Amino acid sequence: MEAMHRLVVGAAIVDGGRLLAAQRAEPPALRGGWEFPGGKVDPGESEHEALVRECQEELGVQVVVGRQVGGDWPLGNGYLMRVWLASIESGVPAPLEHLALRWLAAHELYDVDWLPADLPIVATVEKLLWGGA
Repeated sequence: MEAMHRLVVGAAIVDGGRLLAAQRAEPPALRGGWEFPGGKVDPGESEHEALVRECQEELGVQVVVGRQVGGDWPLGNGYLMRVWLASIESGVPAPLEHLALRWLAAHELYDVDWLPADLPIVATVEKLLWGGA
């Protein structure tokens, strides 16, 4: 399946019972939508290496990668996303490649306009973190 799809990794960064959401700056069609930080896996790079690199590039933080959230999440246009729970090992998140960042408590998860492809992932993270699943 992966040969036909380009793999994207995402980080569900959790700290103090809050989830980090990032507001996209580009491309124009997705600008303003909220997502999990992350990006494409480069050739020769493992998924975890890509996730650590993307968090460093996009947020300026070092993360520790935890358990995977669900399986493969289709994004459209031949892309699949895999998401992991993550925690910040060092640094303070900054919107280096995003318009804004926001920490969301359980009751605030849907206060931002998540990109449609990310909504089912948000629901799964919600269950993992606050629903006892």
